[in-house]
Amino acid sequence: MYFKQFYLGCLAHASYLIGSEGEAVVVDPQRDVEIYLQEAAEQHLTIRWILETHLHADFVSGHCELAERTGATIVMGARAGATFPHRAVQDGDEIQVGSVNLRFLETPGHTPEGMCILACDLSDPAAPPKLLTGDTLFIGDVGRPDLAGSKGYTAQDMAAMLYDSLRHKVMTLDDAVEVYPAHGAGSMCGRNISKDTSSTIGVQKKMNYALQPMSRDEFIRMMTTDLPEAPVYFSKDAELNRTGARALEQMERPPAMTPDEVLDKANQGAVLLDVRPAGQFGSGHIPGAINIGLSGQFASWAGTLLDMKTPIVVIAEDVEGVDEAVMRLARVGIESACGYLEGGIYAWDQSGYPLTTVAQMPITEVRDRLESDPSVLLLDVRRPGEFKAGSIRGALHHELAHLLETASAHDRNREVIVVCQSGYRSSIATSILRRLGFSQVSNAVGGMNAWNSMQAEGAASVSA
Repeated sequence: MYFKQFYLGCLAHASYLIGSEGEAVVVDPQRDVEIYLQEAAEQHLTIRWILETHLHADFVSGHCELAERTGATIVMGARAGATFPHRAVQDGDEIQVGSVNLRFLETPGHTPEGMCILACDLSDPAAPPKLLTGDTLFIGDVGRPDLAGSKGYTAQDMAAMLYDSLRHKVMTLDDAVEVYPAHGAGSMCGRNISKDTSSTIGVQKKMNYALQPMSRDEFIRMMTTDLPEAPVYFSKDAELNRTGARALEQMERPPAMTPDEVLDKANQGAVLLDVRPAGQFGSGHIPGAINIGLSGQFASWAGTLLDMKTPIVVIAEDVEGVDEAVMRLARVGIESACGYLEGGIYAWDQSGYPLTTVAQMPITEVRDRLESDPSVLLLDVRRPGEFKAGSIRGALHHELAHLLETASAHDRNREVIVVCQSGYRSSIATSILRRLGFSQVSNAVGGMNAWNSMQAEGAASVSA
């Protein structure tokens, strides 16, 4: 068996290529499918099947484009109700790829149509099987049960299904079976997924909180309490995956725009999306621009904060950055990029139009400002669980996903310092605040990571 995991960090998404005797399957493909075509060609494999563990909500799948380009058959759970040509499978169905047997296990709970796929290499009976768990079982976590509400199920209904799927399907497998999920740390499809991208059934039985002995009622209560809010784009992406998205091959780079044209678009309601790193954005950007840097979880935050239909003008360092931004927006179903600023910020500056800045404040200076001036407002824009786990004394919690609505409670002339875990989300937040008219805004460089390191170093020097 040839087996390869492809891990897409910006979406915390894992997909797979399995090959044997010249044939291959791709499991849970990302929207840009060239990586699978290239890998299959290098391994002298022909892609025959495209398997989806469920209707993904956090990204747009490339199953239809990959099928068009290879002639492969798409396989999905019968409950998905997919409207494009595919083979619908049920519990116990199997397909063969060379010497590899792939058996489908219905495991509803994260979604009604959820499947796990058990891959066994018949040419090597001693090799442990591999279980591709989709969003049913993660490393250290399990799939959220609250993302199927629009399909007529409550979170409690789905959690009950998930309990049965885990206990009666997944946990009955041999401890040596290897576990390969569709997501890793940072995905909103779970709550506390490990940074590891594979494990075994045996290890997960010992280490995964959701697989510990408990009653169904206890499990349902645990899985439906304190769930983070699902991004708005999730339901839209799930429906796109049900009907099939158009091929990325059909998308072209949006047209280059002059500063005058960019300004006209902005005045007509377009979002100016600055995809440069926080430091460059802070040094000078177009007033009103939103900063979502390509260096972090760009696609998921774009999907969370931007309306999928609003025209977008991309502000990047170069055309390569424009192309990357457009492709990564498409990964979450945003196809509304209508142009990009030719020449970037330099061209804007040379045109005579104004630039505005956001101070990038070192964490030691953040500490000094908070100690010297109690009127300074410190906003922590992390998720509720992160904030509860530890925050800077005096910080107010304003989750980034809702900052546009909640920030209006504060005086726009007050000095504001924004902090997150690393400085990425806080830079997004500073751009939102500046767009809302806050005049004194700073980004805490390094975020809580830098703060905690500073505190630890201080404690060490005192003890020494």
